[in-house]
Formats: sequence, C-alpha cells, structure tokens
Amino acid sequence: MPRRNRVLPTGEIIPHPARGTFTGNRGILVDHNGQMMNRQWAGKAWITCLLEFRGRWRPVAQPHTWTELFFLDEAVAFAAGHRPCAYCRRAAYTRFKAGFPGRPNAVEMDMILHAERLENRVKRLHPVQLEALPDGAFVAVDGRPHLVNGDALLPYAPDGYHPPKPRPTGQALSLTPPSLLAVLTGGYQPQLHLSAGFGSGPGSGDEAGP
Repeated sequence: MPRRNRVLPTGEIIPHPARGTFTGNRGILVDHNGQMMNRQWAGKAWITCLLEFRGRWRPVAQPHTWTELFFLDEAVAFAAGHRPCAYCRRAAYTRFKAGFPGRPNAVEMDMILHAERLENRVKRLHPVQLEALPDGAFVAVDGRPHLVNGDALLPYAPDGYHPPKPRPTGQALSLTPPSLLAVLTGGYQPQLHLSAGFGSGPGSGDEAGP
C-alpha cells in the first residue's frame, strides 16, 4: 500500500502510487514508527525540492527529521502553498524571490504564504477573475482542481492531467495563493508534468546547489 505522502493542489496529503516529479516538506509529520500523523504541517516553511540532488539518498518517512512529500509538478506545489527550496533549487528560488511582492526574505515569505494558504487551519480559497489568471495557476471548478493553461483548463488527477476544457470567463476560486499568483504573473514558469502537453521534463531549469 502506498504511503500517505502525495500532496494535492488543495494542500491535502493522500496515499497514491504514482510517482511525483518534485519532493518537499512541511517539517516532521511522522511519528517514531514512521507513520504519518494527523497534522498536515509542522512549521510555516513549506518548500519544494528536487527528487535528486548531488547523488544523495535517504529513506522515506524517517522519524525525528523532515518528512518527504511528493507533488505531480511545481504548479501543484504552488497551489498547495509551497515555494522553491533555496538550497537544492537555488536558481529557481532566486527567480521566485525576484517575483515575490516586496522581495521579502525566506522567513518573511513563509509567514505571508502561511496566512494566504490557510484560514482556521483549512485551505483558503481566493476569489479571482478566470480571464485574469496566469498560466500555472490552479482554480476550483465544479469542486475539482483545474490548471490554467492558455485558453484551456486542465482537470487535475494525482497521476496526470486530463484532456483540456475551454477556459471560461467570470469569477472563480483560486487554489493558488495571491503572492504565488503574482510570481506567476511576473513571468515565473513552473515546471509542469508532461501530461500538461507542453514544457520540459521534470527537474529541468533548476541549477542544483548553492
């Protein structure tokens, strides 16, 4: 049975057998036996990391250290409220920080994002105009997450995107927090799963190391 370590655009963590293209963490989320606890985070630093970095390897779900989470792609990580890691994804982090409103430091970013992604410990949704959203944003349509991709919306599934639908106009609810929408609007291009139908493969565009 797969571990419960797959993050959805809603920020929820579920078990799923499909392999993600990014990992990341929210602190220590497993108990002393390596079993996932009920809490969904253990700190305000929610980051997204490379699956491979300098040949390093570690067992998954070790107690007493950060717990590995996995994402279909970077757009999903953004929707959940994660930012690029400043260590293993330094180049991506630098581009991300340059587009973040006010260009705060990492600790300040994490505080801003934590307020934007949660309200009373529940995923916070943000009213938006669909026609104004940048590519890479996630919206809730008919109760289901969809990726904005040009003039289309791509329905999300944990193992990949489903065929596109026409992108309508009007009001919607954004899963992607406002500060991350601003980063996307500023030109940051999140790395997308190949099922999105465009873009490069997972891990490209990141320059590993500090």
